[in-house]
Amino acid sequence: MSDNPAVLVVDDNRPLADGFASALPERYEVQTAYTAEEARASFHEELDVVLLDRNLPDTHGDKLLEEIRDAECDCRVAVVPAAQPTSDLDCDTYLTKPLSGVEAVRETVADLLDGNISC
Repeated sequence: MSDNPAVLVVDDNRPLADGFASALPERYEVQTAYTAEEARASFHEELDVVLLDRNLPDTHGDKLLEEIRDAECDCRVAVVPAAQPTSDLDCDTYLTKPLSGVEAVRETVADLLDGNISC
């Protein structure tokens, strides 16, 4: 693993997930997952931030969020739904699609790493 913060982007919309990943500066180690199964394979204790869609083809994002919280990693999670999320999720923040621009992704990841935002 690198000394750079590790970010996992989880979204079944490949162009969107790839866009989020490419929006992040090179100082991050970014992985993308298009299914919950791929995301699970990317969980590790050095994971710092997860950008998580709620509508995945193989598992609902809420279930995956629970699994993230139960995993060995101590990471911050931004839920990125297409609709306004419910307030009962155990996440650190929300980004509602469509985003206002790539800067929203950059700022959210930076703020999560700095501990500056929460639900």
